[in-house]
Amino acid sequence: MRVAHSLGNRCREVTVQIRDANLTDMADIQAIYAHHVLHGTGTFEDVPPSIEEMTERFEACAAQRGAWLAAADASGLLGFAYFLPFRDRAAYRFCTENSIYVREDVRGQGVGKALVQRLIEAATAAGFRQMVAVIGDSDNVGSIGVHASLGFHRVGTLRAAGYKFGRWLDVVYMQRPLGVGDRSPPVEC
Repeated sequence: MRVAHSLGNRCREVTVQIRDANLTDMADIQAIYAHHVLHGTGTFEDVPPSIEEMTERFEACAAQRGAWLAAADASGLLGFAYFLPFRDRAAYRFCTENSIYVREDVRGQGVGKALVQRLIEAATAAGFRQMVAVIGDSDNVGSIGVHASLGFHRVGTLRAAGYKFGRWLDVVYMQRPLGVGDRSPPVEC
């Protein structure tokens, strides 16, 4: 995948590799996420988890039919994304939720969209039929726009569900069918 990187007033195209995340990515993943925790409203956490906590989350993902992806180029890790089952109850077993975080200096350059596209492909291959995006802050136009551009539809808003940085924040729910979606019964594994 190629994306445009801004370099001051210049722009250059670089090749971005989207791959499975691994344990050697955890320090970079933690740093990217910590920035979003401390400065953004896309996550409602207010204390950045440690590298050890992020590693535990990463390791638990595989046991839950999930996947973590990383986007990288020659400058290092640009972002990460993962999907997990939407909820624990059995009836939700064909529905997944995604999360995407991109390094601050490459936001708006296509990295997040590429990660979501690959999540859609991986979750479809894993047998999921619906993907849900739970987007912190209804003013998060970047995430809402990326998801809409990939076929997600806004299905609801929880008003004032969170409080961070001295203000109330909404949560936007967006949903997209995967594969044949609900047009046929799923095949039980």
